[in-house]
Amino acid sequence: MTRTPRRRAYGVKSAPYAFLVPATVLFLLFFALPIGYAVHLSFRRTEVKGLGLGKGAREEIWAGLSNYTDALSDSELLHGALRILGYGAIVVPVMLGLALLFALLLDTDGLRLRGFTRLAIFLPYAIPGVIAALMWGFLYLPDVSPFLYLLDAMGLPQPDLLDGGPLYLSLANIAVWGGTGFNMIVIYTSLRAIPAEIFEAARLDGCSQLQIALRIKIPMVAPSLILTFFFSIIATLQVFSEPTTLKPLTNSLSTTWSPLMKVYQDAFVNNDIHAAAAQAVIIAVATLALSFGFLKAANSRTKQGDSR
Repeated sequence: MTRTPRRRAYGVKSAPYAFLVPATVLFLLFFALPIGYAVHLSFRRTEVKGLGLGKGAREEIWAGLSNYTDALSDSELLHGALRILGYGAIVVPVMLGLALLFALLLDTDGLRLRGFTRLAIFLPYAIPGVIAALMWGFLYLPDVSPFLYLLDAMGLPQPDLLDGGPLYLSLANIAVWGGTGFNMIVIYTSLRAIPAEIFEAARLDGCSQLQIALRIKIPMVAPSLILTFFFSIIATLQVFSEPTTLKPLTNSLSTTWSPLMKVYQDAFVNNDIHAAAAQAVIIAVATLALSFGFLKAANSRTKQGDSR
């Protein structure tokens, strides 16, 4: 039995939706549903009756916005957010600056061992964050660090890299070391997509490599810089594995050093899943607001540049 033209046309039109079904199901199950459940938990709390023993001694009731007001007035969460801002002020500009510099150097004509250099810069990104934090943590410890041993052998002072101000630099170093390669690849890919004729015309006009980089390459990869900056902001606000891994090595890192560490502490140590859910929602909304504001500002600036 042959298909009618109407059935054939219907099958062709519905084919894209059929391909979207698996992705839609995974999105709903592993992204939308957990978010919805976290929001649901954030509006509830557990009420304990009597000694909290026996059936019915613990009851989950509606809490309204009390979990959110408690979270916004929590000094530990606020201090964690301030620490993350200081951490991000170091990580984001240094990481993106190095990524742009390496991408421009790799895009230079006549560079030897380009493939090996690109792989060597990208390789730290392939190392899991926990492994990288452990590796750098042992390099920071005075008893096992070869760098601090050399400083001691030369009679130079040994800085405590896991206390005070140097602690921020130590944590930032791990993030910069691991994230520069990924951002470099993104920017380098954009550089390779620029037509070679533009560079040839610039050279004929007498532009040097530095002038080409500043006046042609960097402006043309601005969308990639915006994208990497956007990803870096999100990664900075969600920092968790580095301070958690380094915590056993120093007393300067508290269990609530970052906002996500505070969420983990409340959820799995203090057993207050409802307060943790409210804090997680606040962090998600703050991340969304900052990201949306940055993208809107970048888009408006791009439109102003195009109108000129």
